[in-house]
Amino acid sequence: MSATPPLRPAVSLPRRAPWRLGLYVCLLGLLVWPRLGAAEDGWRLTGFIGAEARVFTRTPQFPGQADEDAYSAILQPELRYTSGDQRLTFVPFYRYDSVDEERTHFDVRELNWRKSTRDWDLLAGVGRVFWGVTESRHLVDIINQTDLVENIDQEDKLGQPMINLTLLKDWGTVGLFVLPGFRERTFPGVDGRLRTPLPVDTDDPQYESGAEETHVDAALRYSHVIGDWDVGAYYFYGTGREPRLIPDPANQRFIPYYDLIQQVGVDLQLTAEAWLWKFEGIVREGQGKTFGAAVGGFEYTFYQIADSAADLGVLLELLYDDRDETAPPVLFDEDVFVGLRLALNDVDDTQVLAGVVYDPEDEETLFTLEAERRLGEHFTAEFEARLFSDEPSESPLSAFGRDNYFQLQLAYYF
Repeated sequence: MSATPPLRPAVSLPRRAPWRLGLYVCLLGLLVWPRLGAAEDGWRLTGFIGAEARVFTRTPQFPGQADEDAYSAILQPELRYTSGDQRLTFVPFYRYDSVDEERTHFDVRELNWRKSTRDWDLLAGVGRVFWGVTESRHLVDIINQTDLVENIDQEDKLGQPMINLTLLKDWGTVGLFVLPGFRERTFPGVDGRLRTPLPVDTDDPQYESGAEETHVDAALRYSHVIGDWDVGAYYFYGTGREPRLIPDPANQRFIPYYDLIQQVGVDLQLTAEAWLWKFEGIVREGQGKTFGAAVGGFEYTFYQIADSAADLGVLLELLYDDRDETAPPVLFDEDVFVGLRLALNDVDDTQVLAGVVYDPEDEETLFTLEAERRLGEHFTAEFEARLFSDEPSESPLSAFGRDNYFQLQLAYYF
């Protein structure tokens, strides 16, 4: 077991307003890019503008949290220029939140050059990479940092500086990643909901590496389709994306501490008619004792239910994580996920995903509901609900016991 790292001198949590710069950049881009698109056939501008309302059903449980609903404005344009086998991509992201200043933020999701040939693909710049096959937890996904202020499901990612060379061979795909620069995880602020009992001081991170955020990470991944199997395996060395949270009670905060880790991971998916069998597993070294984690299960789809065009999928996954208290906290260690996925296959692409995660040991539950539907040619509506059990326990999930919420997002796609 590793020793607790020393704390640096405390600093206060400043109130910042960096969102104005991000807003100005996005608005300027919207004014300039259509003119670029009109002049060059290779330019293409897409993206969306959205408004979001998040309504909480109960009062907060921690000091400093705002007892009010949150409203957001979101802007994510996507600019691409293609010329032959090369492409330039720029995807900025901006959110303004009415309550949490930490959730008001600007990020460059992508800003890169890419060249693609029959045998290889090269990307340089800021990019996003996703690995994984399971539904309840994206265990093997490690290249990009989680943008945790966006959503507790950890599916939103910050842009990662990278050089990615991918070799495309008959015997499989090999990806080499050089990651020159680390992105710190975002966390809700003092006012925000869905946060830890003490706020995380993102202005005072600590690192095991003396290079801190300039440490160069690396990863190597192999993937292939073998018959009905999709197979992936990788090795990663660098700064762990999950920080340990070191308590500083005197200053009422957590200090994020980023270790150097080594991690190997495997993801498998078997397609057998209406069955999808899925598995993800990792072994990590560098955060306390070496530990393993896995999630696996299946999705079975009933096609054209009740003589309609709709499909209904039934999901079951088991989650396991044997990390000890010296590693970063994890919401799900020995849990069961059961879910239903409904796709109406209509002209408006209506989809619904509902699921429950249950912890038999702590008797905790998390219910989730996600639904989306197009409204005409340019608009979409997305509804989300998350309901937490409020049974007191030592599990990290108990910190959200009073944070049940319903969320509606309307977006215009251009």
